[in-house]
Amino acid sequence: MSDPLGFAGQAARTYTDANAASLRWLLARPLLGPGWLNSKQNSITLADYGRGDSLRGPQFTYGWIQGRGLEALVTHAGFFAQTDPGLTAAVDAVARPLYALLQGLWSRHGHAYFCYDEDLQPVVAEPDGNTAPQAQPPEIYTYSDIFVLKGLIAAAARYDQPSLDGYLAQLPALVDAIENGRFQMDERQPLSADTAAHQLADFGPRMILLGAAGLLKRIGRPEAASFAEPFVNHILVRHLDPATGLLRNVPGADACNVGHGIELVGFALEYLPLDANLALVAQLQDVLLASFAAGFHPPGVRLAVSVASGAPISPYCPWWSLPETIRSAALCMERTGDQRVLDVWRTAHAAFFDTYWRGEPAIAYQTMTSEGPVDFVPATPDLDPGYHTGLSLLAAIEAAGRMGASGPLPHSTGA
Repeated sequence: MSDPLGFAGQAARTYTDANAASLRWLLARPLLGPGWLNSKQNSITLADYGRGDSLRGPQFTYGWIQGRGLEALVTHAGFFAQTDPGLTAAVDAVARPLYALLQGLWSRHGHAYFCYDEDLQPVVAEPDGNTAPQAQPPEIYTYSDIFVLKGLIAAAARYDQPSLDGYLAQLPALVDAIENGRFQMDERQPLSADTAAHQLADFGPRMILLGAAGLLKRIGRPEAASFAEPFVNHILVRHLDPATGLLRNVPGADACNVGHGIELVGFALEYLPLDANLALVAQLQDVLLASFAAGFHPPGVRLAVSVASGAPISPYCPWWSLPETIRSAALCMERTGDQRVLDVWRTAHAAFFDTYWRGEPAIAYQTMTSEGPVDFVPATPDLDPGYHTGLSLLAAIEAAGRMGASGPLPHSTGA
């Protein structure tokens, strides 16, 4: 017989231990340059990347990673404050100077960028390591802007309340850029208004910025997330294929990034109040169930499937979509109690911890195929600094606690 609360409680303890171990792994690694997080390690060989490893090397700093890392560190610091104050102190000791570094970059450029060289200048980097200066049109925004601004907001809420309103006031410019063709998704080429205006209409930017809504709710500033429900409605109206329940990357196109569909569900449920419209919750649950059913082909969730056939169109299964599934399934289970959602949660949990999670060190294989781990970089070569894995598992821990799962589950009190 199914025991959902028993499973949720045990899973939450597993997630708490995994997150603490992952933080200790990250904190034990030497910082780079003036204080950048260092997750430049090969998840298969465990070798540290060196200068000879081209774009993987320590001479390149990724705005994506540092912004994600700052948000993750700050959120974990709040989570462990009551149960492991020593870990919280160690996290704060790294996160505070990282906040100052990112503040400096943000104020210098008015933006964040995907890749910086050793002089912390934004660059477009070729696979061989050659670089050219990145264009810096002030009206163009990117994913790096989202990740770094989210990190700054989280850190200001914990360390620097006087600066918080200033960072919150910059969110509308990001929303406006997404809604009006001034958001460029491909940061590996020069940024330009023409490129941004002629991109395909992928739901990725709305989905990623939606992740800020849960953060804003957590720090007690939900009024700053007025963009959230319009973004969810936009995606469900324009990208949902009613026949399959899958979200097309681009309206009318065949490809579906099932991981992004699953991630959207988690972000939406993190933000929506517990008395949210039941029809909307049911629709989000259907997206989760359909996306996981189409995308999960052991060992994990494929990068993309065909909406028309349901068949995978990529052999790659990145690590991140499994913890995102855990987040979405836990939050959905809390609201609906649906056995099908519990089955998804159990399956994703087992796949991640039995196949991807190395344990020692406390990292996951970055990408796998049906043949096992492969040296394929999904987005940046740096390993996850507690963002996809840690923040997803934190959301599941807290959902388990709200459901009444037994066991000593610490709770986040904000960033």
